[in-house]
Amino acid sequence: MTLLEQIAGKIAAIRHDDLPAEAVTAARRAVLDTVGVTLAGSREPCTRIAERVLAAEAHGGECLIFGTDRRAPPLTAALVNGTASHALDFDDVSNSLGGHPSAPILPALFALAETEDCDGRAFIAAFVAGFETETRIARAVHFHHYEKGWHPTATLGVFGATAACCHLMRLKPAQTAQALAIAASLASGIKANFGTMTKPLHVGHTARNGLFAAMLAREGFTANAGALEHKQGFLMVFNGEGNFDAEKMLAGWGEPYDIVKPGIGVKQHPCCGSTHPAIDAMLALRAKHNIQIGRVARIDSWTHPRRLAHTDRPDPQSGLDAKFSVQYCVARALIAGQIVLEDFENEHWDDETTRAVMRRIHAAPHPAMAADGDEYLGAEVKVTFDDGRVISEKIGAALGRGPDNPLSDEALTAKFANCAARALPRDAIEPLARLLMSLDQAKSLKAVAAAIAVPPMVLRAARI
Repeated sequence: MTLLEQIAGKIAAIRHDDLPAEAVTAARRAVLDTVGVTLAGSREPCTRIAERVLAAEAHGGECLIFGTDRRAPPLTAALVNGTASHALDFDDVSNSLGGHPSAPILPALFALAETEDCDGRAFIAAFVAGFETETRIARAVHFHHYEKGWHPTATLGVFGATAACCHLMRLKPAQTAQALAIAASLASGIKANFGTMTKPLHVGHTARNGLFAAMLAREGFTANAGALEHKQGFLMVFNGEGNFDAEKMLAGWGEPYDIVKPGIGVKQHPCCGSTHPAIDAMLALRAKHNIQIGRVARIDSWTHPRRLAHTDRPDPQSGLDAKFSVQYCVARALIAGQIVLEDFENEHWDDETTRAVMRRIHAAPHPAMAADGDEYLGAEVKVTFDDGRVISEKIGAALGRGPDNPLSDEALTAKFANCAARALPRDAIEPLARLLMSLDQAKSLKAVAAAIAVPPMVLRAARI
């Protein structure tokens, strides 16, 4: 059997009743978080542009465009909502994937669930199947794949979206293998476009392509089930000979499920996750010391070289660019004591007070963090004052980065409320949060989607 045929068999075997309670809880939290950031992202220019360009095909369907009351065909809804889910770079992260695990999957699943309906248990099982698929393939290709310049959220997330949709459709393993093989040819996304609207578009296309691949396979569309290991297949083309270990895809599948351990990292800051440890280190310093900004002579920010490669941006030129600037994020953490969505809007990234602090920040690879070591999630920040005094803080991993350092339920629901308030009326937010946090009890995903829709009068008032 080919790799994809073996993976397809394992996908088909996943059942909600067999999932550990920890996996179900993690899935519910992921859905809540992703719906929240998608609602907030629905107001972003990249999402609006994508829907506007697709206007001719964006109407007349049955799938909700998040943040509105408008509906579109499933593939269009998956693309627009997928773009919204990643528009703010506030969606969850995965150490195994080297990217964002939920955003590629859930917009595709929501679109599919609205066309075919299902209960919450089937939806969660499909999500876990997609999560396990993308992260297991990731284990075989990382970190060469990540460092080569591919955007794993997209290039690997497409397998997760495809697997989840196949599971919800209850396709036979042979059909699922065909869908995954189709997805291998639809995988794309390069890091060169980080800091631009194209990064969230990667996720929109990934969600659409995953759903598309599953729909094609259901209708009998064909592909090469050996598309991963073929001499001109995914592994050789994307990674190259000697730069992958295919056996890692199937080893230990579901033992435990990746969504349980190492688990999901829920973001508490609306910017690139690679900046979070340095932000947390600066916030810790600020909480412990009375830092007078005028007396700060120099700030050293040390992170893992893999993380620094795309976050060493001392001169960001837009709000999106600033999300990937460790200098900007550390400066805002020092000045304001928090990082909020507004820090990346309007012209805040060009604020002179912030720029003055940024000029004192020197970002470099951490001398004690080897490129192939285990401390790739950490950071250290050192502040030197004009009188020579030095304070420093080292962080092993940002808060929320996995089950050993989780964001509390209270903090998660507060984040959801803050995000959802950008689209929904206040009185709709708490009931929606309760519904999503008990998703496994939902009888109809169509009803869940209806609860996410924005009332027309709200849209008219906001002129959306």
